[in-house]
Amino acid sequence: MSDQTQNRNGPAEFEKVLTTAATDVASFDEDHKSPLRRLQHFLHANPTSIPIIVLILGIIGFGLYCEYIGRSFFALSNFGFIVQQVTVVSILAIGQTLVIMTAGIDLSIGVIMVLSHIVMGKLAIDSGVPVPIAFALGLVCGTACGLLNGALITYLQLPPFIATLGTWNIFNSILITYSKSQTIRSDDLDATAPFLKFMGTPFLADLFTYGAILALFVAACIWYVMNRTAFGRHVLATGDDTEAARLAGIRTDRTLLATYAVAGFIAAVAGWALVGRVGAVSPNSAQTANLDSITAVVIGGTSLFGGRGSIVGTLVGALIVGVFSSGTKLANLGNVGQIFAVGCLIIIAVAIDQWIRKVSA
Repeated sequence: MSDQTQNRNGPAEFEKVLTTAATDVASFDEDHKSPLRRLQHFLHANPTSIPIIVLILGIIGFGLYCEYIGRSFFALSNFGFIVQQVTVVSILAIGQTLVIMTAGIDLSIGVIMVLSHIVMGKLAIDSGVPVPIAFALGLVCGTACGLLNGALITYLQLPPFIATLGTWNIFNSILITYSKSQTIRSDDLDATAPFLKFMGTPFLADLFTYGAILALFVAACIWYVMNRTAFGRHVLATGDDTEAARLAGIRTDRTLLATYAVAGFIAAVAGWALVGRVGAVSPNSAQTANLDSITAVVIGGTSLFGGRGSIVGTLVGALIVGVFSSGTKLANLGNVGQIFAVGCLIIIAVAIDQWIRKVSA
């Protein structure tokens, strides 16, 4: 009887010993990690913490230095100006974040934004199309451009860099031809289509504009999609390992196509905000918007290698660019100082991302 009881209890006791041993080993490894290794694991688990730390240090650093030289960086009006300055780039960067999460890139997203806002303005002012219809067609234009990018990448198997570089030239040529390089003035918009300028309307003692509310709304919607829906998980899985995602049953081509279409739609929404920010409809608006959006995404902690990113981090990344832009000007460092500082931030952000990715699963 005792032998039978021992045989029945033996496997359970053996499994308990193995579990205890494994727990002890894991605890030993955790206790003996170096501080640098612990930091690496913390940043891997909390990638948004990096841009938040950089933003706080930037605000404190520029604030103290500007106060030292007699400039007021901490003025509420300056923070309002920074938010207004980064509103359009923030919205555009949200669309760019989705694309980069799939391990792709969209070099045409800035031109899509400008083309979409040209379509809205030209249809409403020059063609006499009712403003709501002109606005909707502008959104359709941006979505269609994104769909074309997605189709080239999924069906023709073109690398995202090459595909969107080509469409950048195509969309730009369409933009120049359709707009005839002419600007629609603010007075014409006020008389016929004031709705298109609505996002530039100030509120709260003229510190902010409704474009900032739009940026937060777009960010909240995309955050929900990425964190609470199957589509968001499919985007991250496709960016992390396309082949593994396909074997898991994810229709990666459809995911990529939808991602680029959504990015195009968001670019068109940014075009609406651009009208309010500039106060006019101009084919020469936002010349550096594409690079600025990529900068905000990279500094915000989204991995250029796909599979990992944060919408909140992108917003913080855009604010970092705005803080450095305002800080360098107030500190009398000029545009050269701003460009140098942002360039350093990009290199550091990518280097940190490479380091974080080395964390073993």
